[in-house]
Amino acid sequence: MHDHDTTSERLASYADVLAGELPGNWTSSHLADAKDDLTELADRVWDLDLVAASLAEHPLQEAAVLSRPDGAQFVLLERHDERDGFLIAAIAPHTLPDEAYRAVPEPNGIALSDDPFLSAEQVTGDLLDRYDSALAEVRHNALGGLQPSQPDRVVLTWQPDGSVATAPADNRASAVLVANGFVQDPQSGIYRLSGDDTQAQARALREIGPQLGQLGVSTALQHHAGRTTPASAPAAMPPTPAGTRTPATRFR
Repeated sequence: MHDHDTTSERLASYADVLAGELPGNWTSSHLADAKDDLTELADRVWDLDLVAASLAEHPLQEAAVLSRPDGAQFVLLERHDERDGFLIAAIAPHTLPDEAYRAVPEPNGIALSDDPFLSAEQVTGDLLDRYDSALAEVRHNALGGLQPSQPDRVVLTWQPDGSVATAPADNRASAVLVANGFVQDPQSGIYRLSGDDTQAQARALREIGPQLGQLGVSTALQHHAGRTTPASAPAAMPPTPAGTRTPATRFR
């Protein structure tokens, strides 16, 4: 990494490289001299350990935000100690209700070295997996009856209105779902496949199984509220549906 004259330039440059090395399509943006935005960002840091302790002693003055198209975000900030490198933590989506975070363990942040390439490997093998799993669980809580998915398994749930919903824990699965007609709800992050055209819906459900299988991801199809036992994927032709953490402990 190149040397920079200012801390801001160093942080922004590091974030750019780190975003480019993470799996998927991540972008970075830099926040400085934006008090309200930084305050709101600090409130959404999903951490009760290292990063929360740092923010308690050093209010956020600047930060870099790494964003993925599905809404996942990380915040990168200075360490404020004698060591080189940065701290990184997950950001909790503000569109999900506080009640959805109940009993979901925080995907606490980690310290990074001053080498963004090595740090990308560390984030990918640790924080990213924990964040995706926690995010899937929160989305599950935001929509009762929707079972949480895992990085290697997508659970599809029939909804009372005839649609099919899921909360994938992996960006690879999200891309397959969107390519087959699923639409992400911008408020909850839940992916839904409309039941308005049952033939198109059935065709999409048949096709996503093999496509996800090529990525090493299985699928399961169940009725709302778990009335039936999920079946292993690839999903077969689905039947026609019958119908045509507490807020106070959320972050710190």
